Amino acid sequence: MRFQIPRLFSTASLALACLGTCNLYSSEIDKKLYGDWTLDFGNEDAGWLRIERGEDVPVVYMRIEVGSAGPHRNIEIEDGRIQFILKEFRRTNDGRMITRRNSDAELILTEKIEIGMKNGEFDGLLKRIYAKENRTESIPFSGKRIPPMPASPPDLSKVCFGMPRPIFNGKDLTGWSPRRADKINGWSVEDGMLVNSTPKTDFSSTGAYANLRTDAVFEDFWLHIEFLADSGQNSGVYLRGMYEAQVVDRDSRMQGIQGIGAVFSKVAPSVQAATEPGTWQTYDLLLVDRHITIMLNGVTVVDNAPVDGPTGGAMHTDPMTPGPIYLQGDHTAIKYRNIYLAPVIYKDK
Repeated sequence: MRFQIPRLFSTASLALACLGTCNLYSSEIDKKLYGDWTLDFGNEDAGWLRIERGEDVPVVYMRIEVGSAGPHRNIEIEDGRIQFILKEFRRTNDGRMITRRNSDAELILTEKIEIGMKNGEFDGLLKRIYAKENRTESIPFSGKRIPPMPASPPDLSKVCFGMPRPIFNGKDLTGWSPRRADKINGWSVEDGMLVNSTPKTDFSSTGAYANLRTDAVFEDFWLHIEFLADSGQNSGVYLRGMYEAQVVDRDSRMQGIQGIGAVFSKVAPSVQAATEPGTWQTYDLLLVDRHITIMLNGVTVVDNAPVDGPTGGAMHTDPMTPGPIYLQGDHTAIKYRNIYLAPVIYKDK
């Protein structure tokens, strides 16, 4: 039996200043480096990289887990290898660690990236330079090329879906697990709701409490999920563990491309369709060929938009492999219910 989603869906220009000494021009790096890459650090960290041609040096975007993807500054080329500082971590007087510059903060850690090709293969090196200990930790990483985006969006009228099935049983956490074992699991089931309880109230990008993922992984699909975000609450629904549909109250300081209805920091909602904080709301999320449609409370707010890279906080970055449904729990408390998924079973291209 086949289930057809109702017909509700219609169908780097930045020049980078070279602040350091550039030993070679971008044309002298291996041309195979240009493009998008999913990165493997040999652990759970999710890394993504894009290298584009620039005027004097390449334009480089890169993210490991969270934070800005760039473009990164201070790009240097040495012996055909790209080098730049990814992050600098500083400790403030009150002990907090920050990544932005602050005259009162002490530099404790620098993450420096080196990228090149070796014997025809991608070759990366992450150097963690510890200022106080006067030592360097070197972590090699590999890269897998990501194919270019499809030339045109999918014709959603020709996409067929399987029968929707629940992926949350409303009774317990069967089929769901915290992503990282070292995090506090604040997730439980109460009165048919999937509830995250945490004392965290700020919107910082990481925290002590766990994000939650499905044990199962999926390719393209339609996902129905309902959520309740009180005032000041923040979470997110990641499609295939890569693309975050933002969950936040409509009166939050986070608006537009970071607000409710957005593919976080990628695609802004076309209209504000959210209801007031503290009310149940509905997402219908469609992922087909790296294009996303978002319906918020029955209103199409993102219409079959291309998403050409993972959003911050993604748990993996390879769009050609299946991935889980992934819920943010390291931000604030949140509630979910009625979670259904219908896989794509046929696409007529």
